[in-house]
Amino acid sequence: MLRWRLILGVLFVAAFIAVCWLDSVVTRPGAFLLPSALMLSWMAVVELLEMFNERGRQPAAWTLYCGVLLAVLSAGLPVVWPGAVAGNAIVGLGWLAIGLALGLLLAFFGELYRYDGRWHTTINLGLAAFTILYVGGLTGFVVQLRLLDAGPANGDGRLGMLALISLIATVKMSDIGQYAVGRLIGKHKLSPRVSPGKTWEGALGGVAFAVITAWIVFDWGAAKLMGSTALNVEPVSVVSFGVAVAIAGILGDLGESMIKRDAGVKDSSTWLPGFGGVLDLLDSVLAAAPVAYLFWALGVVGP
Repeated sequence: MLRWRLILGVLFVAAFIAVCWLDSVVTRPGAFLLPSALMLSWMAVVELLEMFNERGRQPAAWTLYCGVLLAVLSAGLPVVWPGAVAGNAIVGLGWLAIGLALGLLLAFFGELYRYDGRWHTTINLGLAAFTILYVGGLTGFVVQLRLLDAGPANGDGRLGMLALISLIATVKMSDIGQYAVGRLIGKHKLSPRVSPGKTWEGALGGVAFAVITAWIVFDWGAAKLMGSTALNVEPVSVVSFGVAVAIAGILGDLGESMIKRDAGVKDSSTWLPGFGGVLDLLDSVLAAAPVAYLFWALGVVGP
């Protein structure tokens, strides 16, 4: 498993760099990353449905796929329709909210269409709404980060790329820090019922790795990508960003572990040997996305 973990880890990093590079050279930011987000969202819905089915819970699958698709596409609407005013944080969230609302209405329609008078309708509706919000909503925040300055007269998209990299690099280095420090000195269990392998020492190590990574991204990374270090990011803002994103990522990881425990499975799927499934790979990123977005939208970090 360690061999697969190393091989796939290198491939994931290479693929992410390649997609980011392609996305940065096209005239319309998000043209490559939006399809990637849609594909990963579809795979995540497949995994959630399989876990729900393990406990005999069967929400209408098509409503989950369509609802998540609506949410992610709404968040990325400026990619296909520049008139949607990308680059404005509040307007962008408005489109995401519309997509989530339409997805919820679709879930209502799906359960109404097949309603048979039994007691499980509310449970299925709740699972559908949860999936649309969890996968579609949180992925929408990732997409919106990329589109922070991608609209007409708002910029060339480089700031949005930096925002996206700040999220993913910080969260993933936090994951590495948690694993490494936890294996080396971890003794006190963080949440033994949900994730016996996680420790408080590992969590603190993950936070430290996140802060260091955030510092590198906002200093060296910003200079390379933006051509200037003049982002006006105060040291306390960088530290706050790293700590907040790391904590959100840890909560996301534990939350997805709780879902797996409830379903009685070890991994969300077996698609990725050594990693588990797509949700196992993305859980911390999805949970940290709205936190990172809040920092950028409020100007705590950034220009």
